[in-house]
This record gives sequence, structure tokens and C-alpha cells, in this order.
Amino acid sequence: MFAPLVLAPMATPASPGTAMPNPDAATLKRKVTNIKLMRFNQVAYNLYSNMGLQETGLRFEVFNKALTGFYNMRHNNEVSGKPYITIVDFTKSSNEKRLWVVDVEKKELLFNTYVSHGRNSGNEFATEFSNENKSFMSSIGFYVTEGTYTGKHGLSLKLNGLDDGFNTNAKERCIVMHGAEYATEAFIEQAGRLGRSLGCPAIPLGEHEEIIDTVKGGTAMYIHAANDQYTSHYLDHVKAMTELVSENKPDAPVPMHG
Repeated sequence: MFAPLVLAPMATPASPGTAMPNPDAATLKRKVTNIKLMRFNQVAYNLYSNMGLQETGLRFEVFNKALTGFYNMRHNNEVSGKPYITIVDFTKSSNEKRLWVVDVEKKELLFNTYVSHGRNSGNEFATEFSNENKSFMSSIGFYVTEGTYTGKHGLSLKLNGLDDGFNTNAKERCIVMHGAEYATEAFIEQAGRLGRSLGCPAIPLGEHEEIIDTVKGGTAMYIHAANDQYTSHYLDHVKAMTELVSENKPDAPVPMHG
């Protein structure tokens, strides 16, 4: 599954009697962290390549963050056994397909479609984000999907925001995934851009039921944006790598064959 590691050249052995430096704990920890980061990035890039995600317009940087969060959420038992990640990239134009659903275990792209941002987040591009009620802006960060209900937009999916200060008011704001006529390609052709929501990630009618039925019930979602203020403890590569290793085989290294 995973690409082989590119190992650094081995150091020349010291001559007998030469005193070897004794690295302190902080240096050792930093080296271990760097190794785990390198290994995780290789795993992520292998998965990204196998699914052909570059050809769909999904940047590796965004996928890497989403995958990191997914494994952190698994480590915390915050997601179900479903190996799905929904990824939204709000750095892209609303006229582009900027939502992806991937199956990490089968290495498959399940869906790639349009998604709306909040009307106060911007016009064609989303540039402003908020966690506040009645802001009518989108909220960024990591979510876990919950159950469904039938509302004024038909089948809708409840979302639980996990990033303090960025999306934790999602439930209070009734931020859900739902279908909308203004989230379709036909609307783009008519209006010149995708329509906007009150903050919900609205997806095209005709596709929304299948997507919602797939990702409901405890799967990971990551909404990405160009926001220098965004931080998240779900972007912990060391914890993600620890979880990835444990899923393969406890106390064993991650397999590195192709």
C-alpha cells in the first residue's frame, strides 16, 4: 500500500575510542517527530497518487491535512469504522467542483462535486469565515457527521464541529449538509457562479441523497480555507502516524512495500 522510504545515507562509524555525542531528550524527540512526519507524508502521497486526486483538482496539501485529521479522530474514537473522508476546499472558485469524498481503505474517490459557501463568506470565492450565529458565513475545520433528518431542503445531514473557536457552534447555527437547486451546474450557467447558503455546505440536488447516505453516521469531514488564524490539534502528524501503525499491526512498523 505504501511507498518505500527514502533513507538517508548511513553515517561513517566512529573510530575506536572516539566519544559519541549524547543527544538530549529534546533532540531525540525532534528527530523521532521528523521521521514520523516524513513517513506519514509518504503514506499520504502514495494514497493521493493511487486515487488520482491531483487530476481532480484536489491539492496534496489539503488532502494531507484531511488525512491527518482523520487518523487523529480515529485515535480519539471520534469517528465510526467507516473509512470515509469528506473534503471541501474553499480556496477554489465556487464554479469548480471542490468537494470530494474518499474511501481511505479501498483507495477510491467516491464523489467529486460542487458545494456552496455562506452568503457572507464571499461571492465566487469564500474569503471570510465565522463560528458565530447569524453570521451567514461558512465555518472551517474538522467535523464529524451525525444522523439525518428531513427538513425544508429534504434529506439533510447533521454536522458536529470539533475545532474550538472555528466551528463548534455548528449545531447551534443549524449548519448541515443538504441539497440545493442553487448548488447545481445549471445555476452556474444561469448566474455565472454557484449560489450561496446561510453557512451550510449545500450540494447539488440529484446527488445529495447518495452522498449523505454514504457519509452519515460518524465519518470525518474537513473544510479547508486560506486562513492564517486556523489551528487544530487534529493536525498532529505524530498521533496520526501512531494510529496508522496500530491499525496495520500493533507494535509493528507500517509496511513499506508498493
